[in-house]
Amino acid sequence: MEVKENLIAIEQDIKKSLAKSSYGQTPTLIAVTKYVTIERAQEVVEAGVTHLGENRIEGFKDKRDNIDGVTMHFIGSMQTRKVKEVINHVDYLHSLDRMSLAQEIQKRAEKRIKCFIQVNVSGEDSKHGISVDEVQTFTQSLSEYDNIEVVGLMTMAPIDATDEEIRSYFKQLKQLQITINSLGLPHAPCTETSMGMSNDYKIAIEEGATFIRIGTKLVG
Repeated sequence: MEVKENLIAIEQDIKKSLAKSSYGQTPTLIAVTKYVTIERAQEVVEAGVTHLGENRIEGFKDKRDNIDGVTMHFIGSMQTRKVKEVINHVDYLHSLDRMSLAQEIQKRAEKRIKCFIQVNVSGEDSKHGISVDEVQTFTQSLSEYDNIEVVGLMTMAPIDATDEEIRSYFKQLKQLQITINSLGLPHAPCTETSMGMSNDYKIAIEEGATFIRIGTKLVG
C-alpha cells in the first residue's frame, strides 16, 4: 500500500482511540523510518508526516542529511561513545536511561536537548530503561545538567504482552509522567509520554500517549 493510504487508516484509528480516551490530546505521529530508503521516507514527508524517528546512527545521518523540513527523533538505545556524532542534530532523544549518558550529553551538547527518560515499566531484563521506582530520583538528579530538558517519559511494551498487560504498562507510565510533572521541576516539565508502536498504538492513545512511534504500519 501507498504511504498516503496507510496514513489515512492510521489517522482514522487515532480518532477512534481518542474517542475512547479520557485525555483527549491528539498525539504527534513519529514515522519510524529505520530500514527504509530515503525515497520512502520522503514519501512520508510528502504525505504530511514531518516527525521522523531513527534508532541507528547511520540511518539517522542519512535522513538528516537528505530530507529537509523534518523534526528528527532518535528513538534507539544511545551508546555513550556515539553521543558526539548525533546529539547536536537531534530534536528529541527518546532513550535517556542512565547517568553516564546524561553526563556525555551535558559534555557534548551545544544546545538544550529535549529528552525522554526511557522507563522499563514491564521490568524485563532484556529491555533498556530505568525502573519505575528509580524514575523520580533520576529525574531530580538531572537538575545540574543545563543541556538536558526532560520533556517526558518513554516506554515499550513487551512484544508478547496481552492487550490487558499493555494497557497496564501504558497506564503506569502515564501516571508516572503526571507525578513527575506535578513536582514542578524547571529542568523537567515532563508533559509528554512517548509510547505505542504499530501493534499497540491504539491502546497507547487511549491511555494518554502524546507521541506514538509507527514504522511497519506506515512505511512497510
